[in-house]
Parts: sequence; structure tokens; C-alpha cells
Amino acid sequence: MTATRTGTPTLHQDAVRALTSWRPAEEEQARLREDYLAHLAEQPEGLYRSCLPAHITASAAVVDPAAGRVLLTLHPKVGRWLQMGGHCEPGDATLAAAALREAVEESGIPELTLLEADGAQVPVKLDRHLVRCTGKDRPENVHLDVQYVALAPAGAQELISEESLDLRWFDYDRLPDLADRSVRDLVARARLLTS
Repeated sequence: MTATRTGTPTLHQDAVRALTSWRPAEEEQARLREDYLAHLAEQPEGLYRSCLPAHITASAAVVDPAAGRVLLTLHPKVGRWLQMGGHCEPGDATLAAAALREAVEESGIPELTLLEADGAQVPVKLDRHLVRCTGKDRPENVHLDVQYVALAPAGAQELISEESLDLRWFDYDRLPDLADRSVRDLVARARLLTS
């Protein structure tokens, strides 16, 4: 895709740049990165919900490193405790901005900032999973989730939104039973990167 008339890169271009410049250490994450880049090469609209059967999503583990805790949302459609996140929107300038927007909207904490490495907001993990985001009576589709870490100020207070059944802080070592392996891995990475 090309840049907009003002010369600003498109969200698609930013996603390609973000994924290309991110170098995961694990082979599984490197393979996923290549799959995501192949998806974007084939799908000019591959970041939006309308792109089926798969599309890129953006999420963030909201952590309060000073207290050693993570904020999770009890997702109404999935019935599990998850990190904040969701679909990219046309107004998102970057993939990182999409993750931060979702984290702020779902946490109610406006002062969040994304973790940076070498002065850039970078993903910490990728996760591919099946969901029914087009409706419970529709076929499952694939979320190609790009995951970041969002830093909350010490003592931040959450504010539940209509997108959550519940919203709670959990100690890193006391994650709820309804948090899956992917969430546990993301929280472990966030803890390691922020301690």
C-alpha cells in the first residue's frame, strides 16, 4: 500500500514495518512473524475485522510493575480472563497505537504508556487463535494478535467498560484459573521485561 496524500504511512505499512523490525528470539515466534507478514503481503485490508478468514489484532498486557500486578478483563464472548485488546480501526495511526487505544478503553486508565525498546514501541509476543468475532452463529475466524506491554502508573485505578464482564488486578504469581496459556506467557514476558 502507499502512503497517504500527506506522506503519512498507512496502518498497513506501519504493521509491516513493526513486524519486520521486531526480531523474536524463539523460533515459534519467528515463524508466526513470517506468517503475519505473508498475510499482510496478500491482504491489503488484512488489519481489519472485515478481512476473513483472518485479520491482525492488537492487544496489551496492562501491568503495574511497582505492585507486581497485571490487569485482566473477563471477556464476555470468550468467558476467560484476557489482556486488553481488539480490532484495529481506520483511525489507528500505528499498530502500537491500536494496542494502546484498546488498553486505555478497556482499562479506564488514561495514563498508560507502551513499553519501549531502544526508543520504539515494540511487540513482545504474537499469538494466533480462533474466535467468533463476526457473531456466535458465524464460522470461527483467526486473530493474528500482536501483543504489547502497557505500563500503568503505580496505584492506577481501573474503570470497567461495557466490553468486560469483570476487570481485576492479579498478582503475577496468582493469575486466575480462567487465564489460558497464552495469557500466562504474555504476563510472564511482561514481568521479565519490567522488573
